[in-house]
Amino acid sequence: MHNPEDHFIKRLQESSTSQEAFRELISTYKERLYWHIRNMVKDHDDTDDILQNTFVKIYKNIGKFKGDSKLYSWMYRIATNESITFLNKKARRLHITSEELKDQIIDNLESDVYFDGDEIKLKLQRAIALLPEKQQQVFNMKYFEELKYREMAEILETSEGALKASYHIASKKIEEYLKSN
Repeated sequence: MHNPEDHFIKRLQESSTSQEAFRELISTYKERLYWHIRNMVKDHDDTDDILQNTFVKIYKNIGKFKGDSKLYSWMYRIATNESITFLNKKARRLHITSEELKDQIIDNLESDVYFDGDEIKLKLQRAIALLPEKQQQVFNMKYFEELKYREMAEILETSEGALKASYHIASKKIEEYLKSN
């Protein structure tokens, strides 16, 4: 129990210290989780909703956290799953495919007041949206969030080698798209 993270988890799990510890958790991780979710769903308001749901899930399930992975990796997985679930539900609600939803999201980026991107950034977002979901995640985590392959392997529960290959393939596809458009 010498590890600061173990001590923090203990504080989160004990009823007498959980409220204060959870406030610390939110202030420490909300920005990183916000941008992780935002990279997936693109829309600011949707991101806020998903972030809130993510923290609710973390709060409800912290007692079950066993410490098999780092706390951040566990929270990241929750945020990823919440984002995917949200996008799938949104596509169903709109009676469109997830591919059509991706196109719609990118089209909406152009009118998003929170998106400060120029034409190049918009093209990059379009290129990313065309990638398969796993490659999108890997590219976003490496390129925008600057995560190490080791961290990504823990979050996505896959090998570093597979992630490196995915990132390489994603980068090539994006490069091709940017050259041809």
